Amino acid sequence: MISLGLIGFLGGLITGISPCILPVLPVIFFSGGVQGARSDEEMQAEAQDPGVDGPDEGALKTRVKSEQATKRRASARPYLVILGLVTSFSVFTLLGSLLLSLLGLPQDVLRWAGIIVLVLIGIGLIVPKFEHLLEKPFSWIPQKQVNTDRGGFLLGIALGAVYVPCAGPVLAAITVAGSTGQIGIETVILTVTFGIGAAIPLLIFALAGRRVGERVKAFRKHQRGIRITAGVVMIALAIGLVFNLPQILQRLVPDYTAGLQEQFNSNEQVEEALAFGGLVNEQNEQLTNCTPGDPELGDCGPAPEILDIQEWMNTPDGEEVQLAAQAAEGKVVLIDFWAYSCINCIRSIPHVTAWDQAYKDSGLQVIGVHSPEYAFEKEASNVANAIDEFGIEYPVALDNNLGTWTNYRNRYWPAHYLIDANGTVRAIHFGEGGYAETEAQIRDLLKEANPDVQLPGETDTSDTTPELGSTTPETYLMPTKVVNYNGEGDYGQGDRSFTFPAEQQQDTFSLEGDFNLDSQGIRSDSDGKIKLSYTASTIRMVLGGSGTVTVDDGTGPREIQVEGNPGSYLLFEGDESKQGELTVTLGGGVDAYSFTFG
Repeated sequence: MISLGLIGFLGGLITGISPCILPVLPVIFFSGGVQGARSDEEMQAEAQDPGVDGPDEGALKTRVKSEQATKRRASARPYLVILGLVTSFSVFTLLGSLLLSLLGLPQDVLRWAGIIVLVLIGIGLIVPKFEHLLEKPFSWIPQKQVNTDRGGFLLGIALGAVYVPCAGPVLAAITVAGSTGQIGIETVILTVTFGIGAAIPLLIFALAGRRVGERVKAFRKHQRGIRITAGVVMIALAIGLVFNLPQILQRLVPDYTAGLQEQFNSNEQVEEALAFGGLVNEQNEQLTNCTPGDPELGDCGPAPEILDIQEWMNTPDGEEVQLAAQAAEGKVVLIDFWAYSCINCIRSIPHVTAWDQAYKDSGLQVIGVHSPEYAFEKEASNVANAIDEFGIEYPVALDNNLGTWTNYRNRYWPAHYLIDANGTVRAIHFGEGGYAETEAQIRDLLKEANPDVQLPGETDTSDTTPELGSTTPETYLMPTKVVNYNGEGDYGQGDRSFTFPAEQQQDTFSLEGDFNLDSQGIRSDSDGKIKLSYTASTIRMVLGGSGTVTVDDGTGPREIQVEGNPGSYLLFEGDESKQGELTVTLGGGVDAYSFTFG
């Protein structure tokens, strides 16, 4: 339990200093910190000048006590805001989904309630008369007011309902436990310690705001302006949340905690300690009964649920597809985990679509679970375009929070889980290849479900999976996942200058020129160059933004126009695998994410 608490605390602490907390910081600074200092200054002034003409000792004592109580409330405001935020976030994360499901309410009702409360409090700060209207419904409670100056805990509750921290294994374990109702003492400890860890940086920021308010004369003189600013900031946050602007902000700001998160997330002790929650639970614990890639059908236990889906595509009116309903109809189900810019998935999808076309009338139901690898892959419009491009007609679930990915303990793109007509997982395959074996298993399960079924002939889709070791490994360009780098210069986040090495090692890349590197990829606004030494017959590059990319493979430069949604662009294609070098020049406005090889 001590180890689990420490892991939760460290996970929360990393989250509390990450870019995902940036949208709430202005509200915490002004409403959590500066307003507390403003009230404190007012009480000190009033204590020095009681405002009475005669020596009415009883009235004076009463007034002093009241002023002291108000002063204590003002001093406690930063703590109340953060306490409210952590309390509501923890409760909503653990129990919110379960309670809303029981009540039959939409899953985002708490978020919208928090946004509405933020708007109301913001208007109250700007318009005092509106604040008095907010207080009237509570006037029957003695000595109680829903005052925007004093309602720090209420503000924290609202912030907690809309606060979305960065995902990670700790949060995934908490979220999945809450979604499935598997809440035990381990989950509670993890949630509490995660909340404490995340709260510490936020509390420091709120206290810093109060200190600034106490020390800077301008804040003390312009009290009305501070209230208005706090109100405007609060309403701006609410409007930004409605239009998902914080996500855009997070993409623009380099993820300065990415390296720390990567080390924490990949730690084996962390994974083992979290095995009670997001990694291993009652739904998925039997998946280890099967060996991935085994051509023989096995018994891998009941199929875990498809959960935490943001949107369904290719279904009537976006209707949810439930595994229990498929089993009730006696259907065999193939779940395909994929991401639209993943080269391994791109090579696998033609096989999956062919199986769907060949066997759907015989009782096969294919379900695609799109689990994004990059931030841009979370955009529904991008996924919809990819679905059209790949000719996918089966249902696709957008698993943006990796809820289903986690519930299946999945770690690969692509990954196939084959489920029989009784709802039992019978085979698992990770990565590319093995298509003939998977199709044979599909046919066996269809015959098992319906011995009289008349199956069509086997599909004839060419297997383009490269032989193991026959190509350069997939090469990521973002600093947090970089592999195969062989160049001059520090490959870290931020603005960097690079030069090509004297000799480029085989199956590596290097940079030359000025680049900006962030947690997703790289960009150069001054025609920066990438030199790639490769072993492959086909080279593709995941690119985004808008501009021109120039490729020179030794036969002369060739321009590629990059426009629209980020995706995979063909750089080179030959008849057979070979070793070679090419140079890619990034024009201004183009983002580069990775190289993939075939």
